[in-house]
Amino acid sequence: MELTLKTEWEMEALGERIAWALPGGGFVALYGDLGAGKTVLCRGAGKALGLDHLSSPTFTIVQEYPTVPPLFHFDAYRLADEDELYAMGFEDYLDRGGLILMEWADRVPLALPRERLDIEIVGSGADHRTVRLTPHGTSYEGLVKAL
Repeated sequence: MELTLKTEWEMEALGERIAWALPGGGFVALYGDLGAGKTVLCRGAGKALGLDHLSSPTFTIVQEYPTVPPLFHFDAYRLADEDELYAMGFEDYLDRGGLILMEWADRVPLALPRERLDIEIVGSGADHRTVRLTPHGTSYEGLVKAL
């Protein structure tokens, strides 16, 4: 599925809709250049789960939020490889059953679960964004159809 989003509000609203469509949690891998809107989309997902504020975890790698389901917001930008991600306990996050949003997922492709939603965002600055949603697994196929 491909969408064209014209405003930051639309990107945030997409994040909200994705979180609502994954009430028990799931895995969303985000791809896009700096300024594409990955964190804005995550902010929308957090808003759907009741958060007032969500910030980029660039320096901490992961931010945990005590929502229902729990939200784990990863930023893999500073990771050298998958080994670094696993060393910080990534498998434990996968086992905890929350919503995992991972920015810069292209940095750790071998760590991504087989079933997930890939979101590629193209564009930055004042430009419109092209958003490509690629489901991996039947539950994510249903989510994309519902959107």
